[in-house]
Amino acid sequence: MNRINTILFDFDGTIMNTNELILGSWQHTFKTIRGEEGDPEVIHRTFGETLAKSMNDFFPEFPVEEAVEIYRNYQTGKFADAISPFPGMIELIKELNRQEYKTAVVTSRLKPTTMEGLEKYELDKLFNVIVTMEDCTKHKPDPEPALIALEKLDSKPEEALMIGDSKFDIGCANNAGVTSVLVDWAVAIYDKQKEGIFKPNYTIGNAKDILRILEF
Repeated sequence: MNRINTILFDFDGTIMNTNELILGSWQHTFKTIRGEEGDPEVIHRTFGETLAKSMNDFFPEFPVEEAVEIYRNYQTGKFADAISPFPGMIELIKELNRQEYKTAVVTSRLKPTTMEGLEKYELDKLFNVIVTMEDCTKHKPDPEPALIALEKLDSKPEEALMIGDSKFDIGCANNAGVTSVLVDWAVAIYDKQKEGIFKPNYTIGNAKDILRILEF
């Protein structure tokens, strides 16, 4: 592996445990539009995808903008209190910062809630770059989000590693030519999806495993 000097992080399900909040938001949307909850396993498979794409797939008969508004309204006033970092993530990010790695958040989430979550745990100042949905015209698994981060960091794909919890993260990394790392606490990816462009270069069981990969 080439010398890695750049680490890209997904936000939801990777840095922050937002799983229950996201599932709750989806169930609220399903009950509002359909009058019943959706299948959690099917919903989990959309984690990491843009809301507009998922809404259109789930509710093709319903205006996408209205469905997204229902979803986001559920999170209003709940977001910061409903999320928490995964074990070891804050320590990992601080250690990477101490070792002067270039770091970025690359997420399909909107900027306001991304920043709200990072600022709550004082992580915003530890990242050199934060790429959110508003910064991109194409989204994961397209390589554009990762490539935007790399351009802003003045890094090359072969110098970078990207950590995520969904097939969309892994596809984005692989499509960009970046080393891909899947977290095994993910609820958003299944074994049968870990094929082809969605096959990760590495799978980690805890945040500290990243430091071991970087030692290779």
